[in-house]
Amino acid sequence: MPAGSVTLQSIKKLGQENHSYEVSDEEPAGSYMSMSASKGDAKASGNTEQQAIRVGFFQLFRFSTKRDILMMMVGSMCAVLHGSAQPLMLLVFGLLTDTFIEYDVELNELMDDRKECVNGTIQWKRNYTAGLNMSQSAWGIMNNSTWEMLTPLRELPCGNLDIEYEMTKFAFYYAGIGFAVFLLGYLQISLWVMAAARQIQLIRKTYFGKVMRMEIGWFDCTSVGELNTRMSDDINKINNAIADQVAIFLQRFTTFVCGFCVGFVKGWKLTLVIVAASPLIGIATGLMALFVAKLTGLELQAYAKAGAVADEVLSSIRTVAAFGGEKKEVDRYDKNLVSAQQWGIRKGLIMGFFTGYMWLIIFFCYGLAFWYGSGLVVDTQEYTPGTLLQVFFGVLIAAMNLGQASPCLQAFAAGRGAATTIFETIDREPEIDCLSEAGYKLDRVKGDIEFHNVTFHYPSRPEVKILDQLSVAVKPGETTAFVGPSGAGKSTAIQLIQRFYDPKEGMVTLDGHDIRGLNIQWLRSLIGIVEQEPVLFATTIAENIRYGRPGVTMEDIITATKEANAYNFIMDLPQKFDTLVGEGGGQMSGGQKQRIAIARALVRNPRILLLDMATSALDNESEAVVQEALDKVRQGRTTISIAHRLSTIKNADVIVGFEHGRAVERGKHNELLERKGVYFTLVTLQSQGDKALNEKAREMAHTEEELEGRNISRAGSYRDSLRASIRQRSRSQMSNLIPDSVSSTGDLGPRAYSLSQSEKSKTAAAVEDEEEPVEPAPVARILKYNRPEWPYMLVGSIGAAVNGGVNPVYSLLFSQILATFSIPDPVKQRNEIDGICLFFVMVGVISFFTQMLQGYAFSKSGELLTRRLRRLGFQAMLGQEVGWFDDHRNSPGALTTRLATDASQVQGATGSQIGMIVDSLTNIGVAIIMSFYFSWKLTMVILGFLPFIVLSAGFQAQMLMGFAKQDKAAMETAGRISGEALNNIRTIAGLGKEKVFVQMYEAQLHAPYDAAIKKANVYGACYGFAQCIVFFTNSASYRFGGYLVRQEGLHFSMVFRVISAIITGGQALGRASSYTPDYAKAKISAARFFQLLDRDPLISVYSDKGKKWDNFQGNIEFIDCKFTYPTRPDIQVLNGLNVSVKPGQTLAFVGSSGCGKSTSVQLLERFYDPDEGRVLIDGHNSTHVNVPFLRSKIGIVSQEPILFDCSIAENIKYGDNSREISMNEVISAAKKAQLHSFVMSLPEKYDTNVGAQGSQLSRGQKQRIAIARAIIRDPKILLLDEATSALDTESEKTVQDALDKAREGRTCIVIAHRLSTIQNSEIIAVMSRGYVIEKGTHNHLMGLKGAYYKLVTTGAPIS
Repeated sequence: MPAGSVTLQSIKKLGQENHSYEVSDEEPAGSYMSMSASKGDAKASGNTEQQAIRVGFFQLFRFSTKRDILMMMVGSMCAVLHGSAQPLMLLVFGLLTDTFIEYDVELNELMDDRKECVNGTIQWKRNYTAGLNMSQSAWGIMNNSTWEMLTPLRELPCGNLDIEYEMTKFAFYYAGIGFAVFLLGYLQISLWVMAAARQIQLIRKTYFGKVMRMEIGWFDCTSVGELNTRMSDDINKINNAIADQVAIFLQRFTTFVCGFCVGFVKGWKLTLVIVAASPLIGIATGLMALFVAKLTGLELQAYAKAGAVADEVLSSIRTVAAFGGEKKEVDRYDKNLVSAQQWGIRKGLIMGFFTGYMWLIIFFCYGLAFWYGSGLVVDTQEYTPGTLLQVFFGVLIAAMNLGQASPCLQAFAAGRGAATTIFETIDREPEIDCLSEAGYKLDRVKGDIEFHNVTFHYPSRPEVKILDQLSVAVKPGETTAFVGPSGAGKSTAIQLIQRFYDPKEGMVTLDGHDIRGLNIQWLRSLIGIVEQEPVLFATTIAENIRYGRPGVTMEDIITATKEANAYNFIMDLPQKFDTLVGEGGGQMSGGQKQRIAIARALVRNPRILLLDMATSALDNESEAVVQEALDKVRQGRTTISIAHRLSTIKNADVIVGFEHGRAVERGKHNELLERKGVYFTLVTLQSQGDKALNEKAREMAHTEEELEGRNISRAGSYRDSLRASIRQRSRSQMSNLIPDSVSSTGDLGPRAYSLSQSEKSKTAAAVEDEEEPVEPAPVARILKYNRPEWPYMLVGSIGAAVNGGVNPVYSLLFSQILATFSIPDPVKQRNEIDGICLFFVMVGVISFFTQMLQGYAFSKSGELLTRRLRRLGFQAMLGQEVGWFDDHRNSPGALTTRLATDASQVQGATGSQIGMIVDSLTNIGVAIIMSFYFSWKLTMVILGFLPFIVLSAGFQAQMLMGFAKQDKAAMETAGRISGEALNNIRTIAGLGKEKVFVQMYEAQLHAPYDAAIKKANVYGACYGFAQCIVFFTNSASYRFGGYLVRQEGLHFSMVFRVISAIITGGQALGRASSYTPDYAKAKISAARFFQLLDRDPLISVYSDKGKKWDNFQGNIEFIDCKFTYPTRPDIQVLNGLNVSVKPGQTLAFVGSSGCGKSTSVQLLERFYDPDEGRVLIDGHNSTHVNVPFLRSKIGIVSQEPILFDCSIAENIKYGDNSREISMNEVISAAKKAQLHSFVMSLPEKYDTNVGAQGSQLSRGQKQRIAIARAIIRDPKILLLDEATSALDTESEKTVQDALDKAREGRTCIVIAHRLSTIQNSEIIAVMSRGYVIEKGTHNHLMGLKGAYYKLVTTGAPIS
């Protein structure tokens, strides 16, 4: 192999890479220079990442069997032998060069017609020397040449060198080494990969088995999303660390050692000279890594500022929209992008500088090595030319392989980091081990449950006491109902009975035995539980019921379904019991799921039945059916029922009222009503709502009869969803009645524990799943956005083209040097060598400048593109309707990341990518043209191998990217099982089915394992092929080269020239092709971006369409408005809202949370449009009004006003973004808002910064700034959404005065919870469940003695 190819890898890499040091740790192997750079980089970034590596490298193999260890030993042996192949080949290469040169010297000598070959040495022809002795008189005639002849010739051998025979011998050497390399490469890779596959399978089994044994509290503290990533990504990281990377590392390290050995053994002087120059490269690499890390840091920091702006704006999108601040925000964002862009350009320049510097040093090294080395060959004759090459390339190969070994170290570190958490979990002993055999089982169970002074808090929230000295007795065979507000500890008590947790103090007893002493599996088998949201597994109905008890007969299943009122609906399904219920039971309706869950609980024939809100998610009909089923099955069992619907509780034997983790009252329905405690409050509120609802339902029944024949089904499903939403509500109302536990969102009043980790992670997992696939964007469109930068791209391409030409020029110079060794005339020889060495230096200088040029030009065009895209993307985001932001895929976090990453990834398709392509194409193009010029025959032979060389280089690069990606698909089914198991861990624990899931998971691991074994062989073969192809190419081309030299008189330097030019060109091309992942990623990012830019918002902010009119009155009417939020289509929020307000009047909305008060305000702002019905403004339908115009007429003050991170004055000016606002206006608005005197007392007055989200100010101060902000736009309509609810009495008074001032002469809509604030409104509308139940003035409503009267008299806060 002309070791030229070797060097070239090393060089080429740098040139290519000047754009991508960020990623260089996963870059394909290339050179020692760039690699050490990546090491430095990794150090910089790695500190944060490797939290704690507490696993030693050899501990990674703790799961290996004897057989695995044997496989790994043999694999390592092969790797070491393979590593010594390249240096071994150098010895062959040195001999081959010497042979060629010797042959050429002989030719040169014999071209002199005075010499001849006698007995294998070259001598003067006889007759010449004989004739000289003729006459002394002839001395005068003698010329110089004859003088020369008098000196006896050096002993030069001749005639016994058959160049073709020699070359055949070398060709066999090469081919032999090639075959060995193929075999060794195959073995080293396949053995290691197989051994790793076996160990990984074991790790997966052990890990999942252990996780399924953990107590529930552990799951609360570890999110399911995290566990899923650990099972896929982290275990893959371990796989990477113990598979092929080890073999490759051993191989490269051996090459490194052997290369240096060859250098020092063959010629220590030259080796030392070359080594002496290497610190220059080392220092440069170090500096480069340092600078790049620093600049990347600065660039990120600069972008972080812009990112913070984006995040702030996107999180307060409603405020931005309400005040029409979109354009202003886009400009503010853009300003912050400028500095990020400058750092990016500087980074490109510096990387170009260092890459250029590296090339400069490398070419200086070439020049120096050949200059000094040729001195040793020609002048002192210590070395043969072959030795010179052996030493030179030995050192080069060694250095390069050292660099290529370093990414493996990173894989090892990542693997050890990943193993830390996994092995720690495997070694952790669960606090409550559900699979343990310990604990005793009682012979007879009465079902007498008692809590003795139980205190408890969840492990994930140790600061919140859930149960506080709870003492409750549940008598056997009775039905006990737990009632109370959300968060009072009802469900927690039930979980303690199942022993999901152990109490911190006190104990839970069953028949007088502490349940901690009982066997867990046995205890849980006594208990049947039906939850509010029952979990079904993705299998058939019959299988789901079988989960209740192992070995159940079909008869048992049928009896259970009959008892659960499920039999009939199951028999109506086409596949009856074999119907699949879908992922999470998605194919079934709520009532059906609930009844299957009840059947599953009954099939256990439980002693204790726990019903946790078992009917709350159902509509009335299903509820009646399910309730009837439950009443049937409760007979003779100890039953604990948690419910919010009174109908379900009334007939319980005992009702226990919970509050703040204690049982505060207990007794029958009537006794408790008289006590007027917790229970009473819940009851009164609920009956109120039910009454209103029944009336509404009656009205609907009338309208429905008229609609007969038309869309009846629609009305029906609509009623269902209405009921569901009401039921959801009724929960929240009950809980909200108790003043202390008003749930802050009140949205759906989430149950206390229901947002446990598993829920959160479910949403997290959902976010990942729902990335819809996008078609990669066409490059033409990406380039269109980059069009203004064409001059930069042109200049950059020219630079890249010159850089591409460097490689072939190098082959030219290298072969020229070899040619000089066969020149007989020493003076001429010396001159040529010096000339070539100077030429090396010149090439270095040129490439220094072109690299800088390429780096700068492309980074400039790329950064400008990134900035442009970020700005456009941000602008497009702010133009979307507010409903778009409700989708969890468009959360502020997700959007800011998209701006940060997608925009910068798009660079990968333009800029540097173009540079890369130009570079590799010039490289291979120049190489091929040059080769055809020098010897077309030899070129044709090598071109036959070119495709394989390109393939193999590309493959090696791909290989370094790791093979983990393909495993992902094979792991999917196993991943589904583990995901389902982890998400529903409570249900599985309750059913005691952990073992079953572990077995199912293990069964699914066979497929990925078989795939891995098959892959090991394919992958090993490919690796071996990639490694050996260069050897075969050399074998064929040197043999043919020998033939041409002999038969056609081709000069031997041409052979070297052609071979090294094409092989290096091919390898460069292959490596370039491996950059395509970057490119593909860029196209997908761009497509995601264009998707955003092309989306037409439903309510457009930037358009001029829509009506505007001059004398805006502020006359508002809601006519039959119905509305559901796009993200929760099943919950009807507005349900036929009718209400109107005349200019200058004040309308007050009151009602419990979630009844649609704030929603109506958002419809008015046109954040959303109603699904049915109309909102009229001055008689115009709101959907036809121009959005910016409408919003400019409305001022809004909300409960938690959002301020931006700037000065008080700027926040007030934000009220009107359409014009420049003078300071006087700001001050007068501040005076109206009772804010002025407070601001003047601050040291910086109006220039005081309010902090992020106004954190530097108190609530009252923030509220008044918000009021000033609303006043300054001088709106015709003022919306006050609970503007004073968050304040204490004093600030409330001040703010209330300010509001009363602000209301004068404006149409005003007030939403309030404190009745004092709304008594003097012209219209008070009491809302419930999305429509108005009564409206009128304060006195009128008091006279009605309806809902309003009740609220005022009980003084309960509404909501």
